[in-house]
Amino acid sequence: MTDGETGRVFRLAYVPGVTPAKWVNVWTERIPDVPITLVAVPAAEVVGLLRDGGADAAFVRLPIDRDGLSVIPLYVETTVVVAPKDHAVTAADEVALTDLTDDEVLHPLDDTIEWPVRPGLPAFTRPDTTANAVELVAAGTGLLLVPQSLARLHHRRDLTYRPVPEAPQSQVALAWPKDATTELVEDFIGIVRGRTANSSRGRTPAAPAEKPAQRQAQKSAKNGSGRRPVPAGRKRKGNRPR
Repeated sequence: MTDGETGRVFRLAYVPGVTPAKWVNVWTERIPDVPITLVAVPAAEVVGLLRDGGADAAFVRLPIDRDGLSVIPLYVETTVVVAPKDHAVTAADEVALTDLTDDEVLHPLDDTIEWPVRPGLPAFTRPDTTANAVELVAAGTGLLLVPQSLARLHHRRDLTYRPVPEAPQSQVALAWPKDATTELVEDFIGIVRGRTANSSRGRTPAAPAEKPAQRQAQKSAKNGSGRRPVPAGRKRKGNRPR
């Protein structure tokens, strides 16, 4: 750790549905001298948080405005339909978009799935958040299409979900400000990408301690003897008898 990083904290933001625990655990083991702080932030606010310096890096849902940001796509999530347990769509293991033609489908303002054409019928309102939309589904006023992790996050006993293979999918990515690619950010990128602690872009491990024989050899060289030390167990050669 450089002198400028002494006492620093790495601030990691994440949007709903993303679980950063496995990466945080690696950070804690690998870089224990720099605490990591988690910042939960709505998907619609994460880009502004990064640009304002409120976090060093963030897990985001694509698409986002990438201006001034570096972005590494990580994984794609299955899209599911959230419905009451007694709804007709729950009879199948998977749901086609055409199965939703006669249903009202809620479209929350924080939706991050890109829809060329939204399925189903427009709902009577656009809820502010996915959490609000889930409440409306529970009230029987429509269905909801979300990434599977959000369906799990907002799980309720009276609701269930089914995969919708034909639907567009949400992609999770790691983002950070281009002009703030610090050593700590590079460390976290390495962790997310699965690099080992000794990789070329990870932190440089401490040099191993010199062995006594190595120190003695270096000392002899400094004294100007110019002779190489004789390995243990090998006898010096004498003058051969004539």
